[in-house]
Amino acid sequence: MNPLTRVFMRLTHGWRGDLLALVAGVATPLAFAPIAWWPLAVLTTAVLLAVWLFSAPRRAAWRGFLYGLGLFSVGISWVFISIHYHGYVDLGLALLLTLLLIVVMAMFPLLLGALLGRLFPQGFETRATRYKLLLVFPAAWALMEWTRGWFLTGFPWLSLGYSQTDSPLAGLAPLVGVYGVSWAVVFSAALLVGLLLDKAGRIFYSAMLVLLWLVAGVLNDVDWTRPHGAPLDVALLQGNIPQDLKWHPDVRRPTIELYTELTRQHWDADLIVWPETALPAFYYETESFLNDLEAEAQQYDTDMLIGMLTLDKDKRRYFNTMMSIGTQRGQYHKNHLVPFTEYLPLKSILGGLVSFMQVPMSDFSKGGADQAPLKVADQYAGISICFEDAFGEEIINALPEATLLVNVSNDAWFDDSWAPPQHLQMARMRALETGRPMLRATNTGISAVIDEKGRIIERAPQFQVASISATIQPRTGMTVYAVTANWLVVVVALLLIGVSFWRLRRAPVE
Repeated sequence: MNPLTRVFMRLTHGWRGDLLALVAGVATPLAFAPIAWWPLAVLTTAVLLAVWLFSAPRRAAWRGFLYGLGLFSVGISWVFISIHYHGYVDLGLALLLTLLLIVVMAMFPLLLGALLGRLFPQGFETRATRYKLLLVFPAAWALMEWTRGWFLTGFPWLSLGYSQTDSPLAGLAPLVGVYGVSWAVVFSAALLVGLLLDKAGRIFYSAMLVLLWLVAGVLNDVDWTRPHGAPLDVALLQGNIPQDLKWHPDVRRPTIELYTELTRQHWDADLIVWPETALPAFYYETESFLNDLEAEAQQYDTDMLIGMLTLDKDKRRYFNTMMSIGTQRGQYHKNHLVPFTEYLPLKSILGGLVSFMQVPMSDFSKGGADQAPLKVADQYAGISICFEDAFGEEIINALPEATLLVNVSNDAWFDDSWAPPQHLQMARMRALETGRPMLRATNTGISAVIDEKGRIIERAPQFQVASISATIQPRTGMTVYAVTANWLVVVVALLLIGVSFWRLRRAPVE
């Protein structure tokens, strides 16, 4: 037995292995924004894989849960801020609801650890465990994150691929999307474990690791899309309205005046974008104001995108809306709503939970998945509102017509936590996946202009009234990911797992 293998077996025995799994989970969020130590994602995942290799099924499940508990307790603790401070839920109940979400998310690595621990033997002395490490682990991880992205409407936060927006692995995003990048992170971690534990295969593991990162780095320089039309001068406005005041009647007029003043400073732009619900009123209440603003915009040949609420009076439904004004009117209604804050699942059963949480405007209707991009400044914009940009498979529905992406949000719900920089990082991934520039206008930050490579061109400081200007190049064409969505990763992952089982059944290991 390799001496290093003996060391690992001692380190992973009993409570030591449990502690390693927990520490790996706690450290992993540091790989994401705002800390952005992206190599850490590979290292912490390698620790978890090594721990799993030497765990019986029940222990592997427990260690998966500890990893998830550490990961989500640190990485999404900001959920508590929105529930308690802005949802006005009692401290004890807010803590309970936050813990419940963390536990539910931790169940995913728990189930993955249990499944892999049951299907493959412990240790690193057989062909089966090498299949498990190199083929099954990365593929199963990608499937786990993909499932987390749609199960119960989806919560894809802290998928490992997002941590790599500034690493060479970002070059894989236009091919395989965020879950494919996650696969590459876990595969890199598996190669590191193999490099340490499998003395006979060190040349192979080293070569594969170098090759993966080298190819990904080269792909960063590939242009998957091409310019379309003339560059656009754009301006993004950030009003910095505190969440606790946003819907107060006395603040409505000052808010409108602030955004109008900021707008008039940028009539030289082709496109001006206001954040999500920047206009703190229904469309029918401000129609006269919007008509006047539109007439003024037309004088300067400027188009605008404005976040507001719209109401279908006949059906008594209201929507979280982005409206285009200027050369032509258009609307996009938010479709992927946040459960328990924007709508209530099983409303007839759960009753007044949302009203109990006192969340303003918390009974939205869906806009529909087939909404067309909005025409602005002679281009077509794929619109997403709030956390809709967390779902790459939904963003590509606007392609190939959309030549740029626009996301508007109100991350004031999360104060000065890690949520806004994490959210910005996810928007950068959407730009990478689609090969399109992304305009991101937010209420309190982080507003940013992102190019088709996911690089930030301009960004506004948080918690300041600000506006940012930049020139972007709209683009056309389809990346591989835009054509295949997540199905390429899902199918390949299933094939790799299937082939591993088939090979092991044909050639039983010693």
